[in-house]
Amino acid sequence: MATLDQKSPNVLLQSLCCRITGKSEAEVAHQFQYAVRVIGSNYAPTIERDEFLVSEKIKKELLKQRREADAALFSELHRKLQTQGILKHRWSVLYLLLSLSEDPRKPSSRVGNYGALFAQALPRDAHSTPFYCTRPQSLALSYGDRAAGLSATVGTSGISSLGVYTLNGPTPAPQSLLAGQPPQSAAGAGQSLGSRLAWTLPVSASPSSALVPPAARSLLGPSAPSPRVVRPRRDGDAVGEVNEAALVRDILYVFQGIDGKFIKMNAQDNCYKIDSKVVLCKSLRDTSSRLAELGWLHNKVRKYTDARSLDRAFGLVGQSFCASLHQELKEYYRLLSVLHSQLQVEDDQGVNMCTESSLTLRRLLVWMYDPKVRLKTLAALVDFCQGRKGGELASAVHAYGKTGDPQMRALVQHILSLVSHPILNFLYRWIYDGELEDTYHEFFVASDPNVKTDRLWHDKYSLRKSMIPSFITMDQARKVLLIGKSINFLHQVCHDRTPPSKITPASKSADTPKDAAELLSDLEGAFQEKIDAAYFDTSKYLLDVLNRNYLLLEHLQAMRRYLLLGQGDFIRHLMDLLKPELARPATTLYQHNLTGILETAVRATNAQFDNAEILKRLDVRLLEVSPGDTGWDVFSLDYHVEGPIATVFTRECMGHYLRVFNFLWRAKRMEYTLTDIWKGQMCNAKLLKTMPELSGVLHQCHILASEMVHFIHQMQYYITFEVLECSWDELWNKVQQAQDLDHIIAAHDVFLDTIISRCLLDNNSRSLLNQLRAIFDQIIEFQNAQDSLYRSALEELSLRLQYEERKKQREEEGQWGVTAEQEAEEKKRIQEFQESIPKMRSQLRILTHFYQSIVQQFLVLLMTSSDESLRFLSFRLDFNEHYRAREPRLRASLGAARGRRLSNI
Repeated sequence: MATLDQKSPNVLLQSLCCRITGKSEAEVAHQFQYAVRVIGSNYAPTIERDEFLVSEKIKKELLKQRREADAALFSELHRKLQTQGILKHRWSVLYLLLSLSEDPRKPSSRVGNYGALFAQALPRDAHSTPFYCTRPQSLALSYGDRAAGLSATVGTSGISSLGVYTLNGPTPAPQSLLAGQPPQSAAGAGQSLGSRLAWTLPVSASPSSALVPPAARSLLGPSAPSPRVVRPRRDGDAVGEVNEAALVRDILYVFQGIDGKFIKMNAQDNCYKIDSKVVLCKSLRDTSSRLAELGWLHNKVRKYTDARSLDRAFGLVGQSFCASLHQELKEYYRLLSVLHSQLQVEDDQGVNMCTESSLTLRRLLVWMYDPKVRLKTLAALVDFCQGRKGGELASAVHAYGKTGDPQMRALVQHILSLVSHPILNFLYRWIYDGELEDTYHEFFVASDPNVKTDRLWHDKYSLRKSMIPSFITMDQARKVLLIGKSINFLHQVCHDRTPPSKITPASKSADTPKDAAELLSDLEGAFQEKIDAAYFDTSKYLLDVLNRNYLLLEHLQAMRRYLLLGQGDFIRHLMDLLKPELARPATTLYQHNLTGILETAVRATNAQFDNAEILKRLDVRLLEVSPGDTGWDVFSLDYHVEGPIATVFTRECMGHYLRVFNFLWRAKRMEYTLTDIWKGQMCNAKLLKTMPELSGVLHQCHILASEMVHFIHQMQYYITFEVLECSWDELWNKVQQAQDLDHIIAAHDVFLDTIISRCLLDNNSRSLLNQLRAIFDQIIEFQNAQDSLYRSALEELSLRLQYEERKKQREEEGQWGVTAEQEAEEKKRIQEFQESIPKMRSQLRILTHFYQSIVQQFLVLLMTSSDESLRFLSFRLDFNEHYRAREPRLRASLGAARGRRLSNI
C-alpha cells in the first residue's frame, strides 16, 4: 500500500512542488493546493498545434533578418521532412526551434522561472474558463492600478492570436463585444473587452466590496454589516431550494456551452432549459431562460467554426471567416473570464447579495445585452453563409453589412476585411503577375488547364459569376479578367518576356486585413484607380506588341483587299488569267498551276508592293468538288493565319471570310460575264446587219442583257458600298478606338456578322440567296444561249460570204456565178437557218420569262425583309416599276411596305 500511495497523483504532485520550490512538504501546502486546482480546471491550450503556422513564422523571421536564402532552404527541408513520416511530432520540433531562435534580451510573456511562479502569492480568482489568460495575483487595489495591471496581462486578439503564448505575438484587438466603449487613455488603450467590463462593474463605497485580498481589507477597515444572508457559493444546495447565486454560477457555464447543474441543453427542443424539478419564481426562470440564449448562440457559432476550421476544402476565404469568428469568440471568452474572476473573488471573500458589486441575474442581463446582439449577428451570419465559399461567401458577408446599426455595421465590416483579404491577394497576384493560384476555386477568375495555347484568349480563362463578390462590379471583374489574361497572352502566345512590373507598376497590395479594410472603404476611389491603371497599361502594351511585332492592322487590311475583293486591279487581272483554267472541269485543276497564276497576278499589279509577310500568306484553295462543277465553282483564295493574330482571325472567322469571298467572287464573275456578253453584242452588231432576219432575236438579246446588267450593277453597288465599305469604315473606327484586344475581337465579329447577314448569307436570308443564285445561273445560261446564237449566225454569215465570194470569182472568170444546183442548196441552207431563228427566239423568250419571274420573286422577298437597306435595294432594282406592272404580288408588297413606312413616320 505504501508503494501504491507513493505512486498516487497527489503524492507525485506534492513531490514535484517540493522539488521546484526547494521547500519541505509542510511549507508547500499552499502551493500544492493551488496546483491541484490548476490541474482540475479546464484550461484550454494557449497554443494551437498548427505545423503550417509555425513554419510560416520561422520563414517570416528569416525574411525579417534578410536571410532569403536560408528561408528558401528551410522551406525545402521542411517539405522533405513532411514527406518522410519518421517524426510524429514535427510541430513540437519546429516550435522548439522557433523558441530557441528568439532573442533572450527581448521581453517575453512566457513564464521562465517556475520557482518564481510558485513563490508568488497564490491567486484568489482562479477559474476554469477557456482562453483565460490573466495573472490573478497581479490584481491591484485601486482602479487605476487594476486597469494598468490587467491591460498588461490580458491577451489580445487578432487573426493569428492564439492566446498569451501566440506564434505571431500580440496583435491589435478588433472591435470589442460591447458597444459604446468609453474613451481610453493612452495608458489603457490596450485593454481588452473583458478587462474594461470587469473594471466598470459597480463597486460599493466600502473597499471591502472591491477585489481586495483579506490582508489589504483588514488595513482598510471592516465592511458594513449586511442585513441579508451571505450568498453561499457551495454545492450543497438541494434540488428545489436553488437560490440566485447557484443560478448565476450555472448561467456562466451555460455562456460557454457547458451544461450546468440546473440548466442543461435539451436536445429535443434544441435549447437550454431549467430542470423541471427545480422550484423557481417566474421572474428568475424567465431571466435565466433569456440569459441561456447566449449559450445556444455560442454553441451555434462554435459548432460552425469547429466543423469548418479543419476543412481544407473550405479554402482560404472560408478559413479567414472562421478566424474572424474565432476573434469574436475570444473577446467573448475574455468577458466570461472576468465574470468568473469576479464570481471567484465573491466566493473567497463571502460577498453579500446586497452589495452593489455582486453578480445577479439582472446585472448579467444588462451587461450581456450587447454581447448577445453581436452573437445573434454572428449566428445569423453563420446561417446565411452555410454552403458558401470563396467570393460567394464574401458576398454573403457584405450583404449583412447593409444595416442602419453602426455597431453591427462595424462588426460586419471588420469580418469582411478579414474575409476579403485572401480575395484581394488573389486579385493583386493576378493583375500584377498574371499568376492564378486558386487551389480551392474561390477566386472569380477560372482557368481551364486543358485548353491549348492557340485558344488561350478565348477559352482558357473565364469568369465564375457566382464567385464575384458583391462589392466588385461586373465591369471591374471583366477588367480584372482581361488584365491577367493579357499578361499570360503576352508570355505564352506572343513570347514577350517583359516583366509585368515594367508593363504596369505594382501598387501597394492588401498585405494585412487592415489594408483590405481601407481598400474596401474606398471601392470607387483607390480600388477603381488601381484596376483602371493596370487595365489601361496592360491592354495598351498588348495592342502595341500585336501591331508592332505581328502587324495586326496590316493583316486586317489584307483581308479587306484580297478576301473581300478590295484590290480591284489585282482581282480583275487574276480573273483574266484564270478564265481559261476555271472554264475547265473542276477535276482537271491542279493547285500548283493556280498558285503560279496567283503569283503572276501579284507581280503584275499593285499587290506587289504589299509587305512580304502578307503576300506569303496569300494562297489558293480548292473547295470540295461536286459532279458537274467547273473551276469557277471550286476556286477560292485563302489567307494563312497563325500565332497571336489567329486570336483575332479564328477558324470560325476565316470560315466566314471564305463564304463571303465565294459570294463576292460569284457576283464578280457575273459582272465579268455580262461584260463579255456586252462586248460580244457590240462586236457582232455591225457584222450581222446583213442578216435582217436576226434583228428581232438580237434586239431581244440586247433587252435581256440590259436587264441583267442593271440588276448586277445595282447588286454590286449595294454589296460594295452599302455593305462592305460602310461596315469596313465602322470596323476601322472601332479598331482605332479599341482599349483592349477584346474590343478589337468584338468589333471584328460584328463586322463579319454584318456582312454575312447583309450579303444574304445567314439562315434568315436563305430563300433570298437561293433566288439570287438562280438569277446568276440564268445569266450563265443566257451567255451560253447568246454564244450559241452568235456561233450559228457567224457560221451562216461566213457561208454566205463564201458563196458570194465564189459567185463573184466565177463571174470575173467569165462563167456563170452559180449553177442551179448550187443556188438551190444555198436557198435550202438559208431557209433552214431562217427556220431555226424562231426556235432561238422562243428559247430566248423562255429564258427571259424565267429570268423575270425569278427577279420578281426576289423583289417580293426583298420588300418583305426586315432590313431597310434591302427594301431600298428593291426600289433601285425596279426603279421604273417594270416588274411591278407584271407581278400583282409585287404591287401588294410595295403597297404594304409603303403603308408600314407611313405608319412608322
